[in-house]
Amino acid sequence: MNPTLLASIHLVGIALLFVVILLRGMTLFKGVENNQSNQSSRKLFVALQHSSLTIVVFTGIALLVMKNFQVETWFYAKVVLFLVMVSSLIKAYKKDESILLVQRKAGWGIALVAFVAIYGLVLVKPVFG
Repeated sequence: MNPTLLASIHLVGIALLFVVILLRGMTLFKGVENNQSNQSSRKLFVALQHSSLTIVVFTGIALLVMKNFQVETWFYAKVVLFLVMVSSLIKAYKKDESILLVQRKAGWGIALVAFVAIYGLVLVKPVFG
């Protein structure tokens, strides 16, 4: 497959993920019931979030294979931040009554900060070492 096309698909997945994180975050601030996010459009947001994460992961792995796993040192920070983002989103939207709304909002905020940090790493491409 053409690396430019694959990179474009990867970018579309990232843009979709950013939009979904922002839109789904609004459900933590409006129409909240019993420490759960607004459930009216839950299925749509879950589907979009899972789809965009799947696109990002699979195209990222494919691009990594095309580069023969030769990466810069900042790539490892990007992977760690990605895992932080995903785990924070899991905490924010887990169907568990014991998770307080403030914890959900904090999880969403951490995920958003991690996303912005990943974007910053990609733009700056710092040299560690």
